[in-house]
Amino acid sequence: MTTDPISPEAGIKLPKISSDIITVSHDHPDHNGTKQIIEAIVRPQPFIIDGPGEYEVSGVSITGIPSFHDSVSGKKYGRNTIFVIIMDGMRMVHLGDIGQELTDQQVEEINGVDILFIPVGGTFTLDSKQAAGIANQVEPRIIIPMHYKLPGTPPELKVVDDFISEMAIEEIEKADKLNINREKLPEEKKVVVLNARG
Repeated sequence: MTTDPISPEAGIKLPKISSDIITVSHDHPDHNGTKQIIEAIVRPQPFIIDGPGEYEVSGVSITGIPSFHDSVSGKKYGRNTIFVIIMDGMRMVHLGDIGQELTDQQVEEINGVDILFIPVGGTFTLDSKQAAGIANQVEPRIIIPMHYKLPGTPPELKVVDDFISEMAIEEIEKADKLNINREKLPEEKKVVVLNARG
């Protein structure tokens, strides 16, 4: 499964990957590079989910929840879809490029998060303080920050260390990849920063 694949126009090259399911939170070049996925593994072609709704694909349950890319009801950057993904006994939530505080209904719909993927770089999405607020609000076991300053990204984005400071927790792990299953989920909240590839 692939979430929000980047397209070449965004300035970062995506490594060659295969995927049976692709989610696209919104139609911007740094999130809609579905053509970069070279093939499916067990399906004739990847199944693309690019909006709200309930889906069941190859044993994976996915719910798309409508949200906004900004704090002014989408007037600046448009709509965004939050994806709740239930796979291998774990509940993962990918917030896409959310730019709003979560509503009570959204919190209820994503309740019970094991792994949270959250944008933290500000300007186009949540800033580090807002992201930390949401991370503490939904209480996931693992928090994976995304959409922050890296070589080749827009200069307006802030670095991930700003978010880590806001979280003020001791469990910070930096890794090339994360291998996890339900039995290995930490008891206490933990931030995992994945090293950039490509």
